[in-house]
Amino acid sequence: MPLTTDDFDYALPGHLIAQAPLAERDASRLLAVGQTLADRHFSDLPEFIRPNDLLVFNDTRVLHARLFGTKESGGAVEVLLERALGGNEALAQVRASRSPKTGSVLRLAGAFDVTVLGRIGEFFHLRFPPNENLIDLIERHGKLPLPPYIQREAAESDEGRYQTVYARTPGSVAAPTAGLHFDGKMFEALLRRGAKTAWLTLHVGAGTFQPVRVHNLAEHQMHREHYVIPPATVEAIAATRKSGGRVIAVGTTSLRALEAAAHGGELVAGEGETALFIRPGFRFRVADALITNFHLPRSTLLMLVSAFAGMETVRRAYRHALEREYRFFSYGDAMFLTRDNGTVCDAL
Repeated sequence: MPLTTDDFDYALPGHLIAQAPLAERDASRLLAVGQTLADRHFSDLPEFIRPNDLLVFNDTRVLHARLFGTKESGGAVEVLLERALGGNEALAQVRASRSPKTGSVLRLAGAFDVTVLGRIGEFFHLRFPPNENLIDLIERHGKLPLPPYIQREAAESDEGRYQTVYARTPGSVAAPTAGLHFDGKMFEALLRRGAKTAWLTLHVGAGTFQPVRVHNLAEHQMHREHYVIPPATVEAIAATRKSGGRVIAVGTTSLRALEAAAHGGELVAGEGETALFIRPGFRFRVADALITNFHLPRSTLLMLVSAFAGMETVRRAYRHALEREYRFFSYGDAMFLTRDNGTVCDAL
């Protein structure tokens, strides 16, 4: 039978959705998932890391991508940048009492105008002022976007905590949340274990929060995201393979970028856009283990981790996490997963 969204549903009590980070980044819980389940703390992560293992991190930085303004009619509008298209154009979600028409102008932050060029799928195609750098303009006038399941406005503390400590390449509208657990102390502990680190960039779009609106997963079309794989990361992965170490993806974004870049059969450096939909049946080529947070019911990210570790394994882990009242989603707790080597058929 074909897989459907019902295969990835679960009931989540609202009080388990983390609304704020803990005082310390590594104070969250860590569920180690294997033949057995182990309840640990994220500060214990180095115990699961072996000498010569390579941890691959996504160094994207979250933009101040949420902007408020008015339509020409005077009606209020909220714009959430999805991704830059190059030059002074971008895709965005636009919320208003009535959707703006093609050719209309939006005044944002009381500071600049953008023109609505049309629609591309679920997003609006916007043209920003040509004499301004798009990223600089957004950073000056926008607000930090928090995920829709966090029921509060972004606070000053989120400016630091909704970024990884290694964020350096601006372009995302959502944080690669598995990386939020890492701090300088954790990096020092990993190095003492003999682990190595490598970096890539995948800019997370607002589409990551979009629901899967089809029942049959084969009919779902993924949103596109831009990624960059440096040559040094490809070299580090080759060296890790040679030394017998494992490639550990820190977050689903790192995993998706690696598998997209290796989708032709061999991992290659470079940049591109991916709409890769990873679901059970996918053949993984790069990652051996994954550090990730807990994901939304019926979401493509839950489908990804189910493909990676096995559907029954992930269902068992989520049942356990619910029973033990783990904290879910961006500011929540984490899992350490190893790849299910029984799931190696050709990619769908």
